[in-house]
Amino acid sequence: MITQESTKDLTLEEMVIVAQQGDLDILNHLLKAYQPFIAKCVSGVCKRYIDPEQDDEFSIGLSAFHSAIETFSPDKGSSFLSFAKLVITRRIIDDIRAKQRYPDSVSLDETFDAEKMENPREIKAVKDAYKEEQDIWYRRQEILDFQKKLAAYKISLSELTEVAPKHKDARESAIRTARILFNDADMKQYVHKKKRLPMKDLVKKVDVSKKTLERNRKYILAIFIVLDKEYLYLNDYLKGVGQ
Repeated sequence: MITQESTKDLTLEEMVIVAQQGDLDILNHLLKAYQPFIAKCVSGVCKRYIDPEQDDEFSIGLSAFHSAIETFSPDKGSSFLSFAKLVITRRIIDDIRAKQRYPDSVSLDETFDAEKMENPREIKAVKDAYKEEQDIWYRRQEILDFQKKLAAYKISLSELTEVAPKHKDARESAIRTARILFNDADMKQYVHKKKRLPMKDLVKKVDVSKKTLERNRKYILAIFIVLDKEYLYLNDYLKGVGQ
């Protein structure tokens, strides 16, 4: 089993080389860990939010990322992520052109010329303004998707801002609780099915009173959704808390 401890001394490029040498654990780790990156790359081309669980384009991007792992060569001078982004973008553009499903959704001039950008220096030359624009767009799409997922739990975004714990310690405690909930297979399945907290089991797993769990119920469920959907930007809010 691949853990943070077992990979901490390896750079991403080194892990890619190990995967090329036949280490399936490292390969599967990379394919899982970089799904948010893949979704962002695909979304940048398709100009819409890409749901890893529902959109065919994500599967194409995942396959392209796998191909990038297999064909990457550090001797060419580019970083792996720059190379992978190029491979994913080319594959998605080829798919769009073949299917002609989104005739107005992609412009090589608006993203980058995939046929000319062959080295890190050229990739780095992509306009900062466009990158910022894409980040803003993708963040907005994440929030819209998050709102839909919240609605399934009968929670609104505006309500969430009101019920969120006001003190930092209380918020961090709620986030830790959400992580425990998410990492327990049985409780996770319960939440998916019932759309509510498994109070009886959860109170046995956390150092928090049932009253506190009830008070922070909606906030904990919201954090659970963020963890479950692996949102790229919303997950930044959770980094370093409860891990």
